[in-house]
Amino acid sequence: MTGPVIGVLALQGDVREHVAALAGAGADARAVRRPGELDAVDGLVVPGGESTTISKLVDIFEMREPIDKRIAAGMPVYGSCAGMIMLATEVLDGRPDQRGFAGIEMTVRRNAFGRQVDSFEAPVTLAGVDGEPFHAVFIRAPWVERVGPGVEVLGRVTDGPAADRIVAVRQGNLLATSFHPELTGDLRLHRHFVDVVRAAA
Repeated sequence: MTGPVIGVLALQGDVREHVAALAGAGADARAVRRPGELDAVDGLVVPGGESTTISKLVDIFEMREPIDKRIAAGMPVYGSCAGMIMLATEVLDGRPDQRGFAGIEMTVRRNAFGRQVDSFEAPVTLAGVDGEPFHAVFIRAPWVERVGPGVEVLGRVTDGPAADRIVAVRQGNLLATSFHPELTGDLRLHRHFVDVVRAAA
């Protein structure tokens, strides 16, 4: 059985790492930069990177309307770190001209955990992902301050100064994490997303 075709939005950020993780999780993974390439995928990953830069490049590459349409039609999307910010309906501490895809009814705060020097790693238990807590890598990460009634909280930071902060959510076919699973070698979250895409197809 061939895996679902999953694209990684390849405008900026951890594109290669996500492509490798998706391939390892059984997907036919490919980079997506153009609307025609988006048409060929069953699901999409919006990678970590710099959310304001990704927001601008989405417009430059004329990808905003096609992605908005696919999200509205039910295409599964997973956003990590900056990708989480791109999927939020409201962003705090962002630039005034910053626009995302507004797919998940949540408020996120950019760079909530601090700057690059404040990057850290912590265990996060994820609902729907079997096994031990996920070894989560946070790099200039956002956190979720508010979720709407249709949003399922999948994971929170369990200890330290950021204890109880929401760092993983799902709304329908849309999934987002504050952290970077593509940097850990742990493919469980990517496998979970592959399953979501397979079920939606």
